[in-house]
Amino acid sequence: MNWGVFEGLLSGANKYSTAFGRIWLSLVFIFRVLVYLVTAERVWGDDHKDFDCNTRQPGCSNVCYDETFPVSHVRLWALQLILVTCPSLLVVMHVAYRKAREQKYREAVGEGGGYLYLNPGKKRGGLWWTYVCSLVFKAGVDTAFLYVFHAFYPQYTLPPVVKCHAAPCPNVVDCFISKPSEKNIFTLFMVITAVICILLNLVELAYLIGKRCRECGRARKAAQVTYLGHPPSKPNDLLSGDLIFLDLDTHPPLLPDHPREHVKKTIL
Repeated sequence: MNWGVFEGLLSGANKYSTAFGRIWLSLVFIFRVLVYLVTAERVWGDDHKDFDCNTRQPGCSNVCYDETFPVSHVRLWALQLILVTCPSLLVVMHVAYRKAREQKYREAVGEGGGYLYLNPGKKRGGLWWTYVCSLVFKAGVDTAFLYVFHAFYPQYTLPPVVKCHAAPCPNVVDCFISKPSEKNIFTLFMVITAVICILLNLVELAYLIGKRCRECGRARKAAQVTYLGHPPSKPNDLLSGDLIFLDLDTHPPLLPDHPREHVKKTIL
């Protein structure tokens, strides 16, 4: 898999992210993508070839390997990294869509026609929701894959020897995993970095929501101060508190003090 192009696309999301988002991107590329490319594929490269069982029964080693490794660590990590970084691409695409709309609008109305977006990369409106949803999705994907890893490999570790009694093995056989300690170290490292990424996503989500709540609170306070400083003016009536009817053909409404009388006031 060519991760260079993928990394180049995601690097554009760095300038549209908060400080927490930049830390998350650095953590993903340095401690997850690079570790995956440099070490993980090499550690798990000869996994099937070096999986030995103490039997010569044809097909027994393959069946036991499939039972021990339902899904390869390397393929699970590749799928996890693809899914967890796709939301950042959606943010970049949303910003590009805003810039294209702004350019078309400026071409249609001219230079003096104002702006659709003062800053297309500023997280306001739909872009804010896109960014928030991307954080929720990334945290959810990492959490789901941690659960899947724990379901396939309890405690995220591999034993050096596994017992296998699947057909066509004649009886319970012992199978030996190659380099179990090294694999456990890298597995725990990837799990810890995934947990840190989840925490960073949650912190960034709380930061964005808190910042938006503070902005809404300041806007409401400013609106209240403006309203109290300039109360709405009332029209000056000729007779304060009275109803004035000028040449009405219909009967005026009944007054509460005289429910059976019609009152018609005119100005001389």
